[in-house]
Amino acid sequence: MHVIEAKGFKIPIIGLGTWTLHGRDCARLTEQAIRIGYRNIDTAQMYDNECEVGEGVRASGKRNEVMVTTKVQPTMLAPLDLERSVKESLARLRLDVIDLLLIHWPNPRVPLSETLGAMAKMRREGYARAIGVSNFTVALLDEANKLCSEPLVCNQVECHPYLDQDKVIAACRRHGMAMVAYSPVARGGVKGDKLLERIGEVHKKTATQVCLRWLTQQGIAVIPRTSKIERLQENFTIFDFRLSDTEMKKIAGLARRGGRLVDWSYSPDWD
Repeated sequence: MHVIEAKGFKIPIIGLGTWTLHGRDCARLTEQAIRIGYRNIDTAQMYDNECEVGEGVRASGKRNEVMVTTKVQPTMLAPLDLERSVKESLARLRLDVIDLLLIHWPNPRVPLSETLGAMAKMRREGYARAIGVSNFTVALLDEANKLCSEPLVCNQVECHPYLDQDKVIAACRRHGMAMVAYSPVARGGVKGDKLLERIGEVHKKTATQVCLRWLTQQGIAVIPRTSKIERLQENFTIFDFRLSDTEMKKIAGLARRGGRLVDWSYSPDWD
């Protein structure tokens, strides 16, 4: 399994995102992904599917091989709320430990030092094996790494060819953190992209596979979401070819203003 290492913690470079997956479908897809070879499953308190994700992980019989990520929602970042919510997440997942625990979104109403103090405590007390952040800007990454007493291993952010995230990628590298890309195929937006299709023809791959390969070849982990079992295999079959430097540059050239898909009223001031 291809992994990236950050501060001694290993993150499988391809995972399954489970946002919008629910019920039996969610449990079934999670289990099937693990059977195919996925070792990275991503959920969050906000997704309201931790029970089903946990069920799929347990049903696979491979719990000890799988890294499960969950994320603390922004309304739960005050220390006592955070601690309670993490214990509730573990109970819903019905797992022994959360492998990777992230702050889902920054919340300017709660001092970051307090939130990170509670996150560090969760790691020290064995509720989480590793901790990190999501949707953090360069400035927030700098601040978080100064404040946190335990290592922050990753920043999970929107990342795909239409959004230039070079500044955030550089900040992650500077801090020794892994970069994890959500919406890595722009929520299906790369399908039908003429450039990606042309490059795909050369390698006998789909536009989606080319896009995922472009990210992973840069050492960025990806967690594409899918609700289709046949798509699980397609997304996973990206390590049997390599993009040339020219192809990598051409794909990077797809970035454009307005390429961001995920932007809420509570989003930070993006870089």
